[in-house]
Amino acid sequence: MNDNENLIIRFYTAFANAEPEDMCACYHPEVKFSDPIFDSLKGKEVCQMWKMLLKGSNGNLRIQYSDVKSNEFIGTAKWIADYQFSKTNRKVINIIYSQFQFKDGLIIKHTDNFDIWKWSKQAFGLKGFLFGWTGYMQKKIQDKALQSFKKYQQA
Repeated sequence: MNDNENLIIRFYTAFANAEPEDMCACYHPEVKFSDPIFDSLKGKEVCQMWKMLLKGSNGNLRIQYSDVKSNEFIGTAKWIADYQFSKTNRKVINIIYSQFQFKDGLIIKHTDNFDIWKWSKQAFGLKGFLFGWTGYMQKKIQDKALQSFKKYQQA
């Protein structure tokens, strides 16, 4: 196992243990993060997002990770988030594929990919099934998440 694989394992172990400070210690200060909901976060915003998500889970988030691979420059992992979506109290099991880039022994770029329609069907039920594939609903999901994030940052 190489250093970057150990770094990814450290990140997901901290995530599974709800330890955002240790998660953030894995990131380069100039880190960039994106996923289908949070499109483009940078630096401290990335850590704030993880802190918000962990706080919002109220301890009801289960993280499993696997398939950790990397070389000197890039890495990948698969992880599964199992939780109750706070807005609807519906159970979500989200399968996420992560890609990483490294700089100075830390994660400089983190990109998570998942099926937002599959996620929205679980999170919103029939409404997600019918409309979750549309750009309109996906944009609405992104906007609501960004509003929640800005509110969290101001608190």
